[in-house]
Amino acid sequence: MDRGGAITMSRALLARPAEMAARIVRRIEELAAITERDGEVTRVVFSPEHRRAADLILTWMREAGMAARMDEIGNVVGRYEGEAPSAPALLVGSHYDTVRNAGKWDGPLGVITAIEAVAALSAAGVRLPHAVEVVGFSDEEGVRFSSTLLGSRALAGTFDEGALEAKDADGITLREAMIAFGLDPDRIRRAARRREDVLAYLELHIEQGPVLEKEDLPVGVVTAISGANRFRVELDGMAGHAGTVPMGLRQDALAGASECVLAVEALAQAGIGVVGTVGQIAATPGAANVIPGRAVISIDLRAADDGQRRETVSDVVDAIDEIAARRGLKARIIKTHENGTALCAPWLRAQIGAALTAAGHRVLELPSGAGHDGMAMIDLADMAMIFVRCRGGVSHHPAEHVTIEDVAAGAEVLLGTITGFQPR
Repeated sequence: MDRGGAITMSRALLARPAEMAARIVRRIEELAAITERDGEVTRVVFSPEHRRAADLILTWMREAGMAARMDEIGNVVGRYEGEAPSAPALLVGSHYDTVRNAGKWDGPLGVITAIEAVAALSAAGVRLPHAVEVVGFSDEEGVRFSSTLLGSRALAGTFDEGALEAKDADGITLREAMIAFGLDPDRIRRAARRREDVLAYLELHIEQGPVLEKEDLPVGVVTAISGANRFRVELDGMAGHAGTVPMGLRQDALAGASECVLAVEALAQAGIGVVGTVGQIAATPGAANVIPGRAVISIDLRAADDGQRRETVSDVVDAIDEIAARRGLKARIIKTHENGTALCAPWLRAQIGAALTAAGHRVLELPSGAGHDGMAMIDLADMAMIFVRCRGGVSHHPAEHVTIEDVAAGAEVLLGTITGFQPR
């Protein structure tokens, strides 16, 4: 199918975009009602809520004309065959787990919009040269076992079996949780796909940032998913009486940690495209009249350019060592996470851009500072992402919101990309 024919087809399938958007929003609300605690959205992997959400999504997939199943890691997968049975597939999806006290849109918007796109194809009796598979990944957030991207890593064939021994807050291992859920941990590798069966991976997701809103655009094209480093920094000094130890003789661990926090901020600002965050800080013994003898902070550094990220990491480590030495503290810097930048394939970005233009929108390309399943899927196939504007750039929070007009815009661009998709 040529590009003109694809544009005509996607417009015909979206004859009633408002109805499609309203159905997506209703389903967002329905999925959000499946939660661990009333009054908030919390849905973690291998919980009763996971099972209920999976069953609901599988129902929607079947209603959309797909053959649907749960795979060996708890992903839900719906397949819509192409013109020829068993043709290679374009994979489209996102995740359906959440952080604790989450918003409704992060993850589910991509899954539900992909289902609706296939439903439009099915209702019109349209078969594409390729199959389309919609995937709802079981665990992108890593909330329960502190191991992110479990579902997508299993599908991409890069699952680390050592993660099976990770424990949740109740001491239950991932292996035990899977067995209780009805899955066999020894069969995880069967979830892996063959490269020759997958044409590409495409994901629609809320931006989780303010750029699209600032640019007054409903949809954008992602250039890359930023690489990230996380550290736990432990600073040990000497606790002492707040009234008797002179200022010049103190080894105040919290004061040293505070200086480290400001160093992270300054060095991230000095980098190009770098963001740095200290999200946790703790001091002991924690008494109002005692000089803190120990402080622990977390550091999160991200950038779309791996060279710039590594340079900033090196500068931050040097700064912490210098601060500790000057203040008479002992510093221990522990790397807890590292992911390189995942580049969105230019050939796929161009196809998304064409769908954006056809829908009447200006094409804006921007990086993602948040992690996504595409970081794992890139080990299986080329990938790309579509961002949808979210109000205030707020995410991982109950205030997370997308307007129905932007839902419709995202659906139109996704459907246009799927119908116009040309394999590399």
